[in-house]
Amino acid sequence: MPVMIIAQLKFTDEARYRRYQNAFAPVFAKFNGRLVAAEEEAQVLEGDWPNDKVVILEFPDRDSAMTFQTSPEYQEIASDRVGGADATVLMVRSY
Repeated sequence: MPVMIIAQLKFTDEARYRRYQNAFAPVFAKFNGRLVAAEEEAQVLEGDWPNDKVVILEFPDRDSAMTFQTSPEYQEIASDRVGGADATVLMVRSY
């Protein structure tokens, strides 16, 4: 069953986050995923949203998502994401 990884980000060190962002595409391309959305100007339709960016990735299944998430290639660049933004990251089923 397909899954999505959804990240809501609040920048804390934008330069460091941008370094992560620049390294992301070549790493992500090695995995069986699809970038669904990466938006820094989300339109809030209801409620409060104190974040700066939302990212949605889709994978064919949980194993593929976790292979990406835990891969040495991703972990190497993820330190800049962790250091550059506070994040809530979820994995949810896609229908």
